[in-house]
Amino acid sequence: MSADPAQLRWLVLGASGFVGSAIVDELKQRGVTVVAMPAPRLRSAALSGPTTQSDQPAQQIVAEAQTQVAGTAILECQEALRTAFAGFDVVVNAAGLATPGDGESPELTGANGLLPTVAAMAARDAGVRRFVHLSSASVQGHRRVIDESADRAPFSAYSRSKALGEQALELVSAQLAPLSLVTVRATSVQGPSRPTTQSLIKVASSPIASVAAPGNFVTPVSSIDALAWFVVETGQYAGQVPAVILQPWEGLSVSDVLTAAGGRTPHRLPQFLCRWILSAGYFTSRLLGEKLHGPLRRVELMWFGQEQTPGWAASVGLIPHSSIATLLERAREQK
Repeated sequence: MSADPAQLRWLVLGASGFVGSAIVDELKQRGVTVVAMPAPRLRSAALSGPTTQSDQPAQQIVAEAQTQVAGTAILECQEALRTAFAGFDVVVNAAGLATPGDGESPELTGANGLLPTVAAMAARDAGVRRFVHLSSASVQGHRRVIDESADRAPFSAYSRSKALGEQALELVSAQLAPLSLVTVRATSVQGPSRPTTQSLIKVASSPIASVAAPGNFVTPVSSIDALAWFVVETGQYAGQVPAVILQPWEGLSVSDVLTAAGGRTPHRLPQFLCRWILSAGYFTSRLLGEKLHGPLRRVELMWFGQEQTPGWAASVGLIPHSSIATLLERAREQK
């Protein structure tokens, strides 16, 4: 992309959501032309199931997106998006269902798995230059270090649906040229009004606030301001951008996060105790259809955090100002 960034025309799909609205605000603050568009609702039959590791569900999503097995709703969605995207340089797909604790459903797979491919194909047909899709670092599951590789190990219905979205985009990427297709894996994004942030503050302010000893594990907890800034910088970047990039780390440890959110130093628990509790919790959750996977994952991140490999952003100097500690402190004071 060689145009003056200030002259680029943007459209944000799913602009009324937590991430989408922040991206729109960031663009408006820069004086950039941006149109906010609500996300269409799609359903998909490509349910992966808890143990499916093959590409079959992603291939089914691609087939649906290419209308080989599509219904009227998908055909109408494609045409509506193609018309809406015409004349825009950058389209950001911030749409999706953020329901980490819910079970698998056609609605969840449609929003997180099918819509990204349908929207990307519409963007190509409309002559869009760059399509930025918001995914989640949760697609790599419990691995100790997250990165920008195609390695995925989703552990819940939500993370599987986001992984399917990534896989389907990979399968059609060669067909999308000359569209520049970029998937941004957001980490554990917090915002003052977000329910998960309010829950974090509540826990951090309570006697149960704790970390696994020694308490200096790196955490992927990040701020919505940093994510919005990074998405805009990625969308307007003049050079080539890799197909998958990771939201940069904001420099905090698990103890830093709880101290900022709760105003108190968290307890340090023995690692063996934390791992035993998590192991027993996940076992119980699997018996209950993964109903506890979301809350357990939040506890796991609170205790052990998750490291991330410096990726494309670090290599080109696109590192946002770290604002997560200030965000959590202000949210706690306003509570």
